[in-house]
Amino acid sequence: MHERLSPDIQIVPVEGRKTLDAFIRLPLEIYKHDPAWAPPLLLERRQHLSAKNPFFEHGEWQGWLAYKNQRVVGRISAQLDYSHHRLHDANTGFFGFLEAANDPAVFQALTVTAENWLIDRGMQHVTGPFNFSINDECGLLIEGFDTPPVIMMGHAHPYYSERLQECGYSPVKNLLAYTVNTEKMPAAAKRALRNKHSGSICMRPLQRNNLNEELEILRGIFNDAWANNWGFVPFTQAEFRAMGKSLTMLVDDNFVQIAEVDGKPAAMIICLPNINESIRDMSGRLLPFNWLKLLWRLKVRYPKSGRVPLMGVREEYQRSLLGIQLAFMVIEAVRIPVIARGITQVEMSWILEDNTGMRKIIEAVAGKAYKRYCIYQKALGG
Repeated sequence: MHERLSPDIQIVPVEGRKTLDAFIRLPLEIYKHDPAWAPPLLLERRQHLSAKNPFFEHGEWQGWLAYKNQRVVGRISAQLDYSHHRLHDANTGFFGFLEAANDPAVFQALTVTAENWLIDRGMQHVTGPFNFSINDECGLLIEGFDTPPVIMMGHAHPYYSERLQECGYSPVKNLLAYTVNTEKMPAAAKRALRNKHSGSICMRPLQRNNLNEELEILRGIFNDAWANNWGFVPFTQAEFRAMGKSLTMLVDDNFVQIAEVDGKPAAMIICLPNINESIRDMSGRLLPFNWLKLLWRLKVRYPKSGRVPLMGVREEYQRSLLGIQLAFMVIEAVRIPVIARGITQVEMSWILEDNTGMRKIIEAVAGKAYKRYCIYQKALGG
């Protein structure tokens, strides 16, 4: 059943360059008075929302803008992910890219519009936010509003959660972001690194001259390591290549570490410099001269913080002492080159709050949970 919307609010679908540009630029208005916000690059957002995004090989989306008094005051998307349908629940759709002024009627108009789009396509539940999938930026920030988001992580105003729950959404899963001081390796982690094991472990960095093959190794480890996690959807080859080729433009080879056991890839980690430090004052724009400023900053004033977005140990090792050691080894292997580039703090994110095994490993290297994100869900058509 389609609910009636407030007559003061007009919902307009994103169709064409003008509405897409307004969709992309809205956060600049929503967060203009928030000192913690870090505007993403508008060019990167356009690429992410373009038809060239490999997500659209297995998904579709629609975005909307909310207008009030002829001003854009909100946005939202709804999407279907057919890879998720094959693995999990074919009756669940998703919402994302939620940004809005602190107005309950705006939140209601946006969420109802997205829900109706999903209902029309046979969906019985909606989950989110995902921008577009669980392998992209996801979750709504509910704790840690006073610190800037790092690269490829979201930000929000404190009122978002309350407005969303007023629209009938309930928390279904929490995600944590940990901050780790790279200059410290606690004694417990050092002991784990010295554990005896059967077999030979070899650590190596990314081999850039075989980039496609290396990306396949990393994708294989990650997809295997995360296969049993809540909501998991595997990276496709096209998705991982697109992401990997973009990210490897930012990282040293040593910021990617692969552990091999008896010659077979067994664990991996990737650390990114937090370029949000370098672009916070650019309002999302690289042209005409900000791209030169960014290149200078990355060369001369390298970011002091970073993020580990991808880390995994193959499932066959996860419930063993060797698996724990592999996790500590890849962390230590990437920690050394990260320190050499002057990075003193690294965010490890995101981690499912109920993933106690990974949380214990991060806390053993003195990681502290400092941000919490929430995934919400709602039944449709009731």
